[in-house]
Amino acid sequence: MYFTDFDFDDDLLDGIEAMGYDVATPVQEQVIPCILEGKDVIAAAQTGTGKTAAFLLPLIQKLLSEHHSEREINALIVVPTRELAIQITQTLEGLAYYTPVSFIAVYGGNDGALFANERKALTTGADIVVCTPGRLIAHLKMGYLKFDGLRYLVLDEADRMLDMGFYEDLMKIINVLPKKRQNMFFSATMPPQMRKLANTILVNPVAINIAISKPPEQIRQGAFLVFEPQKQRLVQHILKLEEFGSVVVFCSSKQSVKQLAGELRQLNFSAQQIHSDLQQQEREQVLLDFKNKKIKILIATDIISRGIDIEDIDLVINYDVPHDGEDYIHRIGRTARAASKGTAYTFVTEKEQRRFAQIEKLLDKHIEMLKVPEEFGPTPTASFTAAKPKRKKPFKGPRKPPR
Repeated sequence: MYFTDFDFDDDLLDGIEAMGYDVATPVQEQVIPCILEGKDVIAAAQTGTGKTAAFLLPLIQKLLSEHHSEREINALIVVPTRELAIQITQTLEGLAYYTPVSFIAVYGGNDGALFANERKALTTGADIVVCTPGRLIAHLKMGYLKFDGLRYLVLDEADRMLDMGFYEDLMKIINVLPKKRQNMFFSATMPPQMRKLANTILVNPVAINIAISKPPEQIRQGAFLVFEPQKQRLVQHILKLEEFGSVVVFCSSKQSVKQLAGELRQLNFSAQQIHSDLQQQEREQVLLDFKNKKIKILIATDIISRGIDIEDIDLVINYDVPHDGEDYIHRIGRTARAASKGTAYTFVTEKEQRRFAQIEKLLDKHIEMLKVPEEFGPTPTASFTAAKPKRKKPFKGPRKPPR
């Protein structure tokens, strides 16, 4: 289905064309008509399926085609992180470029001037506000924020917001909104608490479920059983053995991120780090440099594991086994976006084997343990394994570069 089939406004179609959009993804095909018809929607779809455009496009169309006050906040998009708020705003800027639709991102920071600018925009009116819960609550407490004209509410990465402890903040926000509005929930997973929240807010919603809890099939997955001190050297070995374009290495702690980034830079790898200790401006610059290919290797905590749309990532390395299967799916989902292929390696220590087996069980997939080079010395003995379903084609690890 082409975007021209949705009968969008010509100015919106110009923005769609400028952004390079052509054919709608499955989630867009199902979600866009429901939102245009005014229905509440609860959509579950894995990372990289086009959720952002699935709600932005019909929102822009409705604001263009239906009467609304320019001095009110008409649509509110609530997201878990600043990075996701920035990404959505950038996409919105491109799609709405040829339209009069106004918008602002409200995502926090320590800049007093930024807070003042947010306050001005929130009080004078904006068609669409993209915000994080904590920052919006800060404005609500000041007493000047009004939602009398609000017509649309979007919760994106709703499961992540619940995981991060934003339930009470979300309820405070929702309780000050007009009862009559259109609601849209977007999430990668649908845990029980998420469904409970949805049931209390949504009205006769259309439920859409796209490929839940399964990584894209085009991701080549492999794992290495190693001791903790062998990890840094193994990262270097993989990066030298095969030519990868863009690489993301996920670590479970900020300390590991800092140590690995420093080690790789000493060895002249084009590497940079991103974690919560960096100032917001620094994090934005690192992501921008990585997207623009100025940086080849990004070492990160889970701060970018969800919702950040970075194209053409060839390799994801889980330096530590993620805490649960959903985190694993989101991490490796950074690669193999759309129809492209990608590779994902996970380093498994002796103590992490049980957790890794649980991830395999969730995926209903055996992830092949790849051979660690002999020069690395002894490695741990395998203790836990998941059931081994039949695999179409074995994945034999990194390919040696041609001579």
